[in-house]
Order: sequence, then C-alpha cells, then structure tokens
Amino acid sequence: MSLDKKQEQAEGLPFLGDASAKSNNGKPPKEKPHKDIRCGFWIFKGSMLQRLATEKLFVVIYGIGGCFLSMSLAYFNGTITTLEKRYKIPTKMSGMIIVGNDISMMITSVLAGYYIHKGHRARWIGFGFFTIFIFCLLTCSLHFIYGAGEDALKLTRQYGDFKNISEYLTTAHKEQKLCMTKESGCVQQDGTWVPPLVLFVGQFVAGIGISLFWTVGIAYMDDNTSKDKTPALLSISAFLRMLGPAIGYSLASVCLRWYIEPNLEPLIKPGDPRWLGAWWLGWLILAVITFIIAFFMFMFPKELPSANARRLELEATGMQDPKEHKDLSISDLLRSIKRLAANKVYMYNTFATSFYLFGYLAYWIFTPKYIETQYRQSASMATMATGTLALGFSAVGVLLSGYIVSKYKPSARAMAAWNATVDFLTVAGILLYVVIGCEGSDQLSSMAISDSCSTSCHCEYVHYAPICSPDNVTYISACHAGCTGSSKTPLGRTMFTGCACLHPTNTTSGSEFQYALDGACPVDCTRQFIVFLVVMCFLKLVGATSKSTNLLISLRCIEPEDKSFALGLGGLIGSLTAFIPGPIFFGWLLDKYCLVWGKTCSNKGNCWLYDTHSLRYAFNLTSGFFILLGGLLNIGVWYHAKDLLIFDEEQKETDKSDGKADSFNLTSKFQVVKVSKETEEL
Repeated sequence: MSLDKKQEQAEGLPFLGDASAKSNNGKPPKEKPHKDIRCGFWIFKGSMLQRLATEKLFVVIYGIGGCFLSMSLAYFNGTITTLEKRYKIPTKMSGMIIVGNDISMMITSVLAGYYIHKGHRARWIGFGFFTIFIFCLLTCSLHFIYGAGEDALKLTRQYGDFKNISEYLTTAHKEQKLCMTKESGCVQQDGTWVPPLVLFVGQFVAGIGISLFWTVGIAYMDDNTSKDKTPALLSISAFLRMLGPAIGYSLASVCLRWYIEPNLEPLIKPGDPRWLGAWWLGWLILAVITFIIAFFMFMFPKELPSANARRLELEATGMQDPKEHKDLSISDLLRSIKRLAANKVYMYNTFATSFYLFGYLAYWIFTPKYIETQYRQSASMATMATGTLALGFSAVGVLLSGYIVSKYKPSARAMAAWNATVDFLTVAGILLYVVIGCEGSDQLSSMAISDSCSTSCHCEYVHYAPICSPDNVTYISACHAGCTGSSKTPLGRTMFTGCACLHPTNTTSGSEFQYALDGACPVDCTRQFIVFLVVMCFLKLVGATSKSTNLLISLRCIEPEDKSFALGLGGLIGSLTAFIPGPIFFGWLLDKYCLVWGKTCSNKGNCWLYDTHSLRYAFNLTSGFFILLGGLLNIGVWYHAKDLLIFDEEQKETDKSDGKADSFNLTSKFQVVKVSKETEEL
C-alpha cells in the first residue's frame, strides 16, 4: 500500500489515485488532487472532519455566513441615525462613511476575481469573514473610547444625582437657553473628526470581506456543485442571506430600545428625538458570531471531494482539459475585459443592475431615517419595520423565485422580461410613496422655524430641545420661540412664558400671555405609516424575485474562463456607478432639505428637522428615475438574450434513462457546455 493511500485512509478519504489511473488507460494521473480535498487546517484535522466536506454543508455555512455579513451591514444602517446624533455627523458624511466598503470592494473585487482562483479559495473566504469581525470591533470601540456623551448623560436621573424627574426639571429648565440679548458661544465637541474616520476605516475593512465573499465564494460554490442543483442551492444560499438584513434590523430595534447607558435611568422615552439607544451592544454579538463563521470556513478544503471526483472523471474521458494554473499577465486581463465589453447581454445586464442599485440604495440605507422624519416614528420602530416586517417579504420572494425557476426553467428572455417588469413595478410603488405623506409631520416642519423674530435671540448654537405651543406647533427650543421666562406646572412639566415668536392665532396679544410647554407636540401619522408599510412590503416581495434571475443571466452569458473575473468586474462597475456615488448623493440630498442643524464649533453637526414635504418629492422621484433607467436597459437584455441558454435541456432525458452511471450524466452535461460557449456552470 502506497504512502498516499495509507494517508488518505487514515483521514477517512477515498483513495483517488488508483481510480483515476485506471480510468486514464493505466497512465498515472497528471496531478494529485487528494492533497487539496482534505478538510481542516493546523491542529484542527482528523477523519471526523473529512465527512463534513460536502456541497450541502458548504452551502449552509456559506449562506449562514452571508446572513451575518448582511446582518452587520443592516445593523449599521439601522443605527446610523443614532450615530449621527451621538457624534454630530451630517447625513452627507454618513453617506461618505458608508461608501468606505464600496471603495475597498472596488479595489479588491477585480484582483480577487482574477488571481485568487488559483489559491485556497475557502480560506480566502474565511479571511473575508475575519475582516468583518475586525469591522465589528472597530465600530463598537467608539463607545468605549468616548462613552455615552454628556448630552445623553444629562437626560438621566443619575446625572447630578437627582432624586426624581420633578427635581431634574426644576434644575434643567434653568439651564434651558431662553431668548438672549447677546450671542451665545458655540458648543464644544471633542474629537469630532475621529469617530467618522474610525467608522470609515471599519467600513473599508468590511468591504474586503464582502468582496471576497461574493467574487471568491460564488465561484467556489459554482465549481464545487453540480449544475442540476444550481437553482436550488442558489435559492437556499440567497434565502439565508436575505434573513440577515431582517435579523440585523431587528437586533438594532431591540438594542435601540435600551438607553445608550443601560445601567442609567433615562428621563425621556424612546419616542423623544433626543433619545440615544444602545447602538453598540449589537456589534459585540456580531463580532463573536462572525469569528466563529470565519473559523468554520477555514476548515473547508481547496476542492470538495465530490467535485474533485467529477473533474478527474471528465479529464479522463477527455470531456474537460486538466486545470492549469499559470501566472496571469496584464495582457490576459485586457483580453478578458475586451471579451466582456463585447458581450452585450453582460453589459446591458450589468448597467441595468447598477442603475437599479443606485436608485434603490436610497431606501436600503436611509429608510429608517425616512420613516423617522416623515411619519414621526421612534428609531426602534423604524428599524423594526424596515427589518423584520419588510425584509421578511424579501426572503419569501427569494424562495418563491427559486422554486419557480427550478420547477419551470424559464428561458433567458423570460427572466429578462421579468426583471424589467420588476423595475417598472418598483417605480410605480415609489410614485405611491410620494403621495403617502403625513399632514401633521409636514406642518411641524413648515411652522417650526420662526421668522426673523427669533434672529434677535441668538439661538444659533442652542441645543435641540423642542417645546409645544397652545396651537400645537413644535418649536426647536424656547429660544427659537422667543421665550423669556419659565416655571413649573403642578404636573411637573416646564412651562415657558413670554414667547414673543409664537405664531398667534387665537392667543391674546402681548408676549406675556404667550406660553409653551416642554416637549414636542404629538403628531399622529399611524395611518399613513401603515399604508407606507403595505406598499414597501409589496415592493420588497416583488423586487426579491428578480435576484436569482438576474444572477443566473450574469453567470450564463459569460465564458467559463471569465467567470470569476466577470463577477469582479461587475463589482467594480457597481461600485463606480452605484455603491460609491449613491449614498453620497442621497446623503447630500437629505442634507439639502434640513431645516435645523445641531451646530458645534467645528461643524454644523447632525440634522434635527427636515422639510418633509419637499424631501418626500425629491427623494422618491430621484430614486424612481434611476430605477426606470434600469428597467429600460433590461429591455435591452431581453432583446439580446434570445440565444442564451440557462439550463441543459438534454439533461431531462438523461435523468430519465435507466442504469446510466453518474459519469455518463456528467459527460452529457459537459458536452453541452463545450458546444455552447454561452452556457456557463453555476
């Protein structure tokens, strides 16, 4: 017995050397693939682990890993408004922070897709998950460096050792800035540039992991699974990934219900715009889980045993050339780009996806903020609605499309037509968003800003501390309302008097009779919010059904040798045209309609109040325009995809034949691949 055979039997692996030699007319195999199919690394090896190197288990681990990867991104989006309030970050800067992962993806995707295919791809995927672990630690480190912040601590019972809320209000209203004859000093904020920088670096590191997950992970799954299982495995993996955003937003909702310092007792409720939730708790949970996923991914071999056996048999029968790993040059890279640029289906589909993503990223990132500003919901409620409810419909859409594609095997043209239909339906839903406004929210935004009356009170650097007038109009602060005095009501609320800048309707003339109470006026947007949720859930369901069909077209329309590189180039194009400019543009658009800034000495801080009516029109119509362009390009995909093959039609007859060996099935499949260069394995 040879040494190789003894070693493989000791590890519980089938000995492939003799079989491959016999099937190759007695000639020795050209390579020893058994060295690449051993499961485990370092001291984590053994015969027990070898049984785990299966296609199904990889898809499950890969899908779960994708779930937590997307979960971390969704968690960041769900807590972004809290981060803006805590660290005085404008929305435009938030958009620039978010594109950090897209910049690194742009750099990594092409290089990874072109060069890593000859390395140990499973371990590269594991390294990608380790970068997500670093991203989680970097993000939550801000809380341990800067703490909750004085603004948040002032709103707790323990601050100043107050015994009850009445005592706090008695002292707090004295600190409330009233109408001042002299200009107040600006608000000092320590290290205002450090938190955005740390958040950007964390996003940049995360982008490396995302790129490796997509470009290397999909190619590894593609090469190590049989073509018959493609739609089902793709659907399972996508379904597990789709659970990530829903769980991520739900985790954000739960964490934001806790005060930023859970061991302190807040004096305000979560519905108060000044509420800061415990945004940092979720990152600790995500860090632990992503580290475990990275460890398991390192366990998988360079090539799964089942895929290795299929490849050796095909090489032995001459149906597939042996794999050759050669150094790839710049000229090879340019030739691959030229081939893909001449592929009309690939280019139309790629740019259709880019336009769709540019428009839809606005909702993916800023939906919680949109719900908070338009429908006056708490940060916890906004993230819960965006995650658990809406993205649950996305998961159903992915499973439904996977089932339909697997069962009915639609043509490439049918898939492209459906993708275009989804885009047009999305535009129709966005037009409904425009008309789903809340009158109370619009009134709050339009009347909260006093006219030139408050300019003489020097309120530029006054903290956001809303008060409510008898006419149910919310003002930014007592200073902006021109109030000159304050007192405490029998119920413990602070009443501000002498408010000269209130809009008089039925009030008696004379500022001494104009008063307001602390806290924002109640606004009921529940009905409009529910209607918005219904439309959003429908769009999530419909939009998710095009994910599998879009990816199938992308992979089937390219040459086998360009598969990994095409995924990387698609990531590059998506980053340049959508993922990088999209968040920055829509962040700028949101800031453009800001009415109240929380200014500090170093910057204008975060936005406290928006012009909701104008913002609703600008935000939705702009998004709808770009998604419409994507739909028009999908018509081009439909036109050029008439000869594109998605499935092996001959495989149906092969599956029905009796007594056929698996090698015949594989041979038949690869014959179709060799005849039609446009048909690609997934």
